[in-house]
Amino acid sequence: MGRGKKIALTLLGAVLVVLVVGVIGFLAWVNNPLQPMPEALAALESDDAVAVSQVAGGWWEFVPQEVSATTGFIYYPGALVDARAYAVTARSAAEAGYLAAIVPMPLNFAFFDINAADRVIAAHPDIDTWVLGGHSLGGAMAAQYAANRPDALAGLVFFGSFPGPGLDLTASGLTVASIYASNDLLTEIADVDNTAPQLPADTTYVLIEGGNHAQFGYYGVQSGDGSAEISHAQQAAQTNAALLEVLEAVMSTEQ
Repeated sequence: MGRGKKIALTLLGAVLVVLVVGVIGFLAWVNNPLQPMPEALAALESDDAVAVSQVAGGWWEFVPQEVSATTGFIYYPGALVDARAYAVTARSAAEAGYLAAIVPMPLNFAFFDINAADRVIAAHPDIDTWVLGGHSLGGAMAAQYAANRPDALAGLVFFGSFPGPGLDLTASGLTVASIYASNDLLTEIADVDNTAPQLPADTTYVLIEGGNHAQFGYYGVQSGDGSAEISHAQQAAQTNAALLEVLEAVMSTEQ
């Protein structure tokens, strides 16, 4: 074997090693999401008001026990966050009489399953009206779903999020709300302001003063985020109240 060929094989072997190590590192990274805090895990427990289960399709479902829901809410998690971290918000919707579902994403990135809402909707022909929402990347992918499936939804909710470049939902007819926080350094106020022209003119904007990015879920501190000046519980209360306003508006419109 010539010296040049040996060098080429050595280089090829080195490249393959780097690729393998890189793939292993990537998989380790995406399969190590931020974990739910005790408050989120407690919200996954069923009681007389809400039945909680992880259904065969993989998503977490919150079903009100005392009423038959006709409006449903689907939540897309933020990137590299365990889906269970959003259980407090989903449970609040179920406690108010709405079906709620949180959809875990492949490799913990919502762009790997933008149309995940299709499966939840297909599993519930009893639900007349759907609202889709998401946190951070999950919100951007929820917006993409809304653009792809204009007839599937009645509402769209951004939690510390905004629509991606070039996405135009101005004529979508959706009831839209953008819930954002003053101390969020991952989705900043400027991001919300700059993408407002992509949303319907009657979009509702809810600014949570003192809130940050991570406190839209219950998963602890997130790198690059600002420091919250209000408690988790205070931000959750404002977030959940804003979501319920959308759900109530959608339900009243469809009746």
